[in-house]
Amino acid sequence: QVQLVESGGGLVQAGGSLRLSCLASGRTFSSYTMGWFRQAPGKERQFVAAISFSGSSTYDADSVKGRFTISRDNAKNTLYLQMNSLKPEDTAVYYCAASSVAIPTTVQGHYAYWGQGTQVTVSS
Repeated sequence: QVQLVESGGGLVQAGGSLRLSCLASGRTFSSYTMGWFRQAPGKERQFVAAISFSGSSTYDADSVKGRFTISRDNAKNTLYLQMNSLKPEDTAVYYCAASSVAIPTTVQGHYAYWGQGTQVTVSS
């Protein structure tokens, strides 16, 4: 199995930027499709972005298109989420997750491994 630890969350003003990281350990990171999800207070967890095991293919939720970029460095066993032009509605706990599905997937049930989450708060 794989263990995931997110970092990089914090408090930022609207319009600002943050970069989240997710460090993986355990089984080979490069064999997993990876995804970012988020959960705002009182809401269900939702898909944010996903990336194929090689990094050649990505998929973003409409709500973050053009503002967030998912990437990975397989040599460093690390997944990233660059978040620009942040809005108050981006406030949530952000989770990284690993899937054995071969292509980027939005389906939470496809992800077997999850991190503990990192809080992102965007003030207006």
